[in-house]
Amino acid sequence: MIKKLLVGVGAFLTLGLIVFGQDLWSYVRTAHRRVESTVKDAVPLEFEIDRARQMVDDLLPDIRRNMHLVAEQEVELEQLELAIARQEEELSKQRAEMVVLRNRLKEGAGPYRFAGRTYTAEEIKRDLARRYERYKALEATLDAKKQLRDARRRQLEESRRKLDAMIAARRQLEVQIEQLEARLKSLQAAQAASEVQFDHSRLARAKALVAELRKRLDVAERVLASEGKLSGEIPVEEDIRAEEVIEKIDAEFGTGEEKDEPVGI
Repeated sequence: MIKKLLVGVGAFLTLGLIVFGQDLWSYVRTAHRRVESTVKDAVPLEFEIDRARQMVDDLLPDIRRNMHLVAEQEVELEQLELAIARQEEELSKQRAEMVVLRNRLKEGAGPYRFAGRTYTAEEIKRDLARRYERYKALEATLDAKKQLRDARRRQLEESRRKLDAMIAARRQLEVQIEQLEARLKSLQAAQAASEVQFDHSRLARAKALVAELRKRLDVAERVLASEGKLSGEIPVEEDIRAEEVIEKIDAEFGTGEEKDEPVGI
């Protein structure tokens, strides 16, 4: 199967080189970009927004991990600060003790008593030498710790800056995604409104038909009225009805003429 596939690819490349020559790779790259663009355009916007939101959510583990690292750096720096403070206190104590021993040597040749014991000048000098050597070693260690503290401070500040920048960037992306989702919903609402359409040509035809029917009825009524005039008959029906009304009025209300009443004897 693989052999057939390789043979097919080789034949395709050979044919492509024959047809397109050195421009084959340009055609292949252009076709690839076309296909990739078409596939991306076919993906629904809702899916892409959900994918972007998922990518933003995927930043949370990195943020939490970096928050843990920053917390560790803060604790380590605090412990280092405490160690430096203790070492500075120890150096101060050793320096004070050496000053005491040196001042006692200035008083005379000895012997010297400390905590119930007696020491010669040579013993005190040797003890001072040992103390001074330890003091200088401790002082060098303290300087190294201070340098380490300063470096960790800078490292902590940089870590905090990066963490804050990452958190701010994530929040900004969340806002931008919400804005995109709002724009998409607005666009979908506008598209839904544009889909509600009326066939205005049908409405116009209906109106024209109603107007035509009204015109035909008007014409028919006028034609009917005109046909009565063409018959030549005298329209006496109205006069007959008028005479009947007058007779009814005379019978009920009288004619209006006074009649001679008989005179009694």
